[in-house]
Amino acid sequence: MRKVVLYIATSLDGYIATKEDSLEWLFSTEGEGDNGYSEFIEHVDTVIMGRRTYDWILNAEGDNFPYKDKECFVFSERKQGKDEYVRFFNGDITEFIKNLRQKEGKDIWVVGGGELLQHFIANRLIDEWFITIAPTIIGDGIPLFKKNDFETRLRLLGVRRVNQFAELHYETI
Repeated sequence: MRKVVLYIATSLDGYIATKEDSLEWLFSTEGEGDNGYSEFIEHVDTVIMGRRTYDWILNAEGDNFPYKDKECFVFSERKQGKDEYVRFFNGDITEFIKNLRQKEGKDIWVVGGGELLQHFIANRLIDEWFITIAPTIIGDGIPLFKKNDFETRLRLLGVRRVNQFAELHYETI
């Protein structure tokens, strides 16, 4: 069965973006090459994200959408149908992922954002976690983990240093 994988960067104090959706703190951190991204993306053929993340990518990348060679789904309460890059979805996320896992293919990457990620965590939909920590404290913003009333147990599979970044690799147990 296909795995659902979270591959995400966070500030040392646990934020994935500033309140203004800025990632400048991330881009200004010194890494190595592409920080392991090309190695990771080889194992992915499906990309999932929330609408705010999709809008941010379109704004930042313009016509250079980075996942053109992947099947892409955007979870949105308002948009439906598809555009040139993605298909929009606004149904039962858990059932959608269950069906997607049954199809032939490579891993399924949850790109972000904060709201969508919380649903995946609360419903134990993530199989593997790659959390890259940048040595920056931004003080406030969009948290990687929101306050919740459940516990998620993980097993550490590896730790890798990529210049100033620390990548933690876990699996859900």
